Amino acid sequence: MTDLATTYINFSDGMDLALDGLLLQDDDGLTTAVLLSLFTDKRARVDDVLPNADQGSTDRRGWVGDDLSEIDGDQLGSLLWLNESAKQLQSVLTTDRQYAEDALAWLVTDQIASRVDVVTSNPSMGVRRMDIAIHRPDQPVARFQFDKFWSNT
Repeated sequence: MTDLATTYINFSDGMDLALDGLLLQDDDGLTTAVLLSLFTDKRARVDDVLPNADQGSTDRRGWVGDDLSEIDGDQLGSLLWLNESAKQLQSVLTTDRQYAEDALAWLVTDQIASRVDVVTSNPSMGVRRMDIAIHRPDQPVARFQFDKFWSNT
């Protein structure tokens, strides 16, 4: 089964549909599923600290369609957006890893993958990186790498 291919532009600009010449490109759906899982904003919990709370923001984001889910409490996306302007700290890397693991856990639950590994790092000043390996039965490991660049290190 194929899906419209989604491509990752960068952490700030997000994603777009991929083109093959003048036509929309397709793929097996895994890349698109990973991108939507990681870079769609999951609704923050009431006790989560919002990035702009000090400026009065109360927007917990999320997708209205989550209210219509067939599985009670099932939500699309990740909470990575809560760290979008975080500093270059080990605690932020730990939280990034947890948010990514949570967002991709459905791949194992739905038996698309046997395991998902997420490694976060600061490879250089002003860069936060996520390396993801998705282990699927009878297929090569699918690997993804995402970098976030920012100036408030």
